[in-house]
Amino acid sequence: MKRNRLLTLICFLAGMVLSAEAQDTSASKGTRLSLIPQPLNVIEAPGSFSLKPGTSIVIDGGDKELKRTASILSAHLKSLTGFSIPVKTGAKGNVITLSLKDAPDSLEKEGYLLVSTPEGLTLRANTNQAIFYGMQTIYQLLPPNGELQASNQITIPAVTISDKPRYGWRGMMLDVCRHFYPVDFVKQFIDYLAMHKMNNFHWHLTDDQGWRIEIKKYPNLTKTGAWREGTLIGAYSNDQKFDSVRHGGFYTQDQIREVVAYAKERYINVVPEIEMPGHAVAALSSYPELSCTGGPFKVGKTWGVYDDVFCAGNEKTFEFLENVLTEVAELFPSSIIHIGGDESPKTRWKVCPKCQARIKAEGLKDEHELQSYFIKRIEKFLLTKNKDIIGWDEILEGGLAPNAAVMSWRGTEGGIAAAKQHHEVVMSPNSHLYFDHYQGKASGEPLAIGGYTTLERVYSYDPTPAELTKEEAKFIKGVQANLWTEYIPETEKVEYMVMPRMAALAEVAWTQPSEKNWEDFKRRMEDQYGRYDKMGINYSKSAYNVRQKIVIESARSRATVTLSTDSDQPQIFYTLDGSEPNTGSKTYLKPFDLFRTATVKAAAFKNGKQIGKTSVQSVVFDK
Repeated sequence: MKRNRLLTLICFLAGMVLSAEAQDTSASKGTRLSLIPQPLNVIEAPGSFSLKPGTSIVIDGGDKELKRTASILSAHLKSLTGFSIPVKTGAKGNVITLSLKDAPDSLEKEGYLLVSTPEGLTLRANTNQAIFYGMQTIYQLLPPNGELQASNQITIPAVTISDKPRYGWRGMMLDVCRHFYPVDFVKQFIDYLAMHKMNNFHWHLTDDQGWRIEIKKYPNLTKTGAWREGTLIGAYSNDQKFDSVRHGGFYTQDQIREVVAYAKERYINVVPEIEMPGHAVAALSSYPELSCTGGPFKVGKTWGVYDDVFCAGNEKTFEFLENVLTEVAELFPSSIIHIGGDESPKTRWKVCPKCQARIKAEGLKDEHELQSYFIKRIEKFLLTKNKDIIGWDEILEGGLAPNAAVMSWRGTEGGIAAAKQHHEVVMSPNSHLYFDHYQGKASGEPLAIGGYTTLERVYSYDPTPAELTKEEAKFIKGVQANLWTEYIPETEKVEYMVMPRMAALAEVAWTQPSEKNWEDFKRRMEDQYGRYDKMGINYSKSAYNVRQKIVIESARSRATVTLSTDSDQPQIFYTLDGSEPNTGSKTYLKPFDLFRTATVKAAAFKNGKQIGKTSVQSVVFDK
């Protein structure tokens, strides 16, 4: 009888907080918590749960996966507190309970119910994956600095959180072809995804500038294709210069398995990308007979798009790709494989006798339909391996393969078109989700490929286009950001480019639009920055850079200056004489007017120290 009352209470709480009509959810967010992504519903209560010596983690008996997940929680809490928190199958007293029993069906596969009271903390879900996501929330309920209180304990606020994600695909792509990163960092990148409740790691493994995956049947792919004899120096320009440093590397099949297993423990699916028919120069340098011209080729040293692609009229091309994909399919449990399909020039195909013969034999209209033939043939083969394909939105050209999913990167048009054709879509527009773009004014940022994608711009994105009907919108399966690495040679710069924008992406992917709030997100990010600091992440502080908006009224000889940042209630100091701002300079409180020539310099400060770059803007009055 007691258990039935408990189950009724749990279902009541979950139903209450999952109902959008049950309460004013904006009021439920409170002011004590800094959770990212923002949960679906939060109800705060007085008091707190104390994590202290003697605390234990209790799990349902017999579930080995739950025990492993609980061990991860135990190890993390020990790293914060210094004392052991054992995992048990039964205990009383000061306990954290992880349970796969009595969780409401409404939580579905990835949702969880977390209840913290002074008497204990309970996390319930229908799957171990959802338990893992709830654990990430537990970490964020702890003080961001993780320091013990004077009483040798850490308190967790009393709260009821019922949560589940908006989208099923929440991902990030890492390009390891333009610059190669070691296995340890790839694992670290996966940890970053996990802490933000992401569930897909898109691994861009082949391109013109490097082939990064060992294929046993074709050893030249890594003997030759994994190495280039130099790299472009500085920004891409007509006057290109290169260093002479040999760059490259590849992941052995054992290392691939290691990464896949590591990701699986964090409930992240690894989606490999094998580029075709374009972005293939590294492969063609290894096996030039697969091209239209026969080569020879060298692994690309510069960026951009190369004319040389796989020959679509050559049967050896498909034999090669099928053999490669057979090994890839065995290495990656993912039900979906990314086959690229983007930026594939038709220059060589137009003059290639074999490609033209293929067009004629198959009754194709042109080279665009030849690419569609190419992709459909690869899809048909991968279906024999129980794998579906996803490709960049160019695979729409010439006709989409029957079961293909589309990753829309050239804006949203490709995703809209695919959804209208009832194909699954992952939205990844370069306008909002290319993290190789500048995140502050270029003059104050490290070299990037271009673009301007601030933290606020990422946060503002809605992956479901308004142009779709309710039925068509069901085909928007999720959202992903991409990090291309032409100008990112070091792992520290990878961190700089993805953090904190990954936090904004996480909220775009997980949180319902009704629960998103830019001003509150900025507040919550202050604690998130503290977590990044504790982890030693080299995150960008560009959100603290001051932006100047100057409105000119010529008729009144007046300029109105507004200063802002992407951070929460920053202290902004400014000068008008070109001198460097400091805490003794003018304090910015509201927009101000200028009536004479001035050089406005402004910077944000935190705890008396400048954080972010100084912005400079000159206003000249010419009578």
